[in-house]
Amino acid sequence: MHSPSRLRHALAALLWLCLTAGLVPGFSGTAQAQLNLRIGPGGAFQPMPIAIADFSGDPSLGPTLSGIVTSNLKRSGYFTPVEKGRFPENPNFDAAPNFSAWKDTGVQGLVTGRVTRDGSGRLKAEFRLWDVLSGQQMIGQQYAGDGANARRMGHLISDAVYTKITGIGGFFDTRVAFVDESGSKEHRRKRLAIMDQDGANVRYLTSGEASVVAPRYSPSTQDITYMSQVTGQQPRVQVINLSTGSRQVIPTNAEMSTSPRFSPDGRRLVMSDQDGGNASIYVMDLASKAQTRITNANAIDTSPSFSPDGREIVFESDRGGQQQIYIMGADGSNPRRLSFGDGSASQPAWSPRGDYIAFTRQRKGSFSICIMKPDGSGERVLTEGFHNEGPTWAPNGQYVMFFRDPGGQAGGKLYMVDITGKVEQPVPTPSYASDPTWSPLIDAQK
Repeated sequence: MHSPSRLRHALAALLWLCLTAGLVPGFSGTAQAQLNLRIGPGGAFQPMPIAIADFSGDPSLGPTLSGIVTSNLKRSGYFTPVEKGRFPENPNFDAAPNFSAWKDTGVQGLVTGRVTRDGSGRLKAEFRLWDVLSGQQMIGQQYAGDGANARRMGHLISDAVYTKITGIGGFFDTRVAFVDESGSKEHRRKRLAIMDQDGANVRYLTSGEASVVAPRYSPSTQDITYMSQVTGQQPRVQVINLSTGSRQVIPTNAEMSTSPRFSPDGRRLVMSDQDGGNASIYVMDLASKAQTRITNANAIDTSPSFSPDGREIVFESDRGGQQQIYIMGADGSNPRRLSFGDGSASQPAWSPRGDYIAFTRQRKGSFSICIMKPDGSGERVLTEGFHNEGPTWAPNGQYVMFFRDPGGQAGGKLYMVDITGKVEQPVPTPSYASDPTWSPLIDAQK
């Protein structure tokens, strides 16, 4: 066994920011012991310099895979991939790099790889992550799969590198469902679409004959729930299965059902049913279609979201006079207010780690994406602007995706921000986009 690597030191300033804010779950084993935490002036941090060499083997695939890894690590905000023009060598995958030469470039991590295709067209992708500072290999793995899965192999390698260095779970091998918007503001077509988290492989799940809003991924299955509305009719909650393409309309007795979200096991939906001027929260068992009402206030209760363990539900309500965030037991017991301060709070979304709740804060014409702890403490603004809405969590609980609408005839665009608020990146989409929902890691979906 190699001694613990010093490569993790390069993320010291960033991890210090996270740890002092209580934003990173406990590190295990030697990873925690090796952190020599530093912080730059004004709370700034420098992403870690890393080199990703072109993968050898199949010349039509090697640069593609290394390019995917490079792009992913750069977009995470925690790494600065070094330009190939600064590489001191073209490293041989089967030999140790020239560590002295790499140190002179300021690089601290080096990824090498190889991708090959057998006679049947199946791919094998291998990679190594080297710690340039200690001259040790940190990790080496290989993946095999169908020739059509080359991009996914790049995401799996990115997750392995990201996790080994940061100690935080990966998020690159995921998809994002969202509302694709096209046409003029007055006649905008809103289709349900899905893509890889980096914007590749876009496909459309609805035709646009009915407008789609508020899609939500199941935390554990290949299902997405959303609201669909044909002009002149009330919106209806639907569920689509991505594996089979089957769809079902969720029957309710309410005038209108909104804001559907899955329970952690994917077997129930929690949603808001409107009757008259009030709206209450219901839980529906998807197998039996039996509904249980869990709020009954003289108010509009909406946007419910389960905790990861399924024991509690966070929601928004105007029962106190304006929209604020509340929390209650999964059976509706012990409701209590979480959000205070200036302005309103809405659209709560519980982190998969359980440690934070993301939400939209509106005050004085500005819309902020914020997080707070499940007890209501530690509220922090991640990003602020004219119109930011719709937070959704990456499966590692380290990033929040949302959409930003500048107003006027333009439309929304997707962005992601990390929970330190130091990293914000645009998420590419074919046209205007809104209401993102992040999938679990693909291997975690049943």
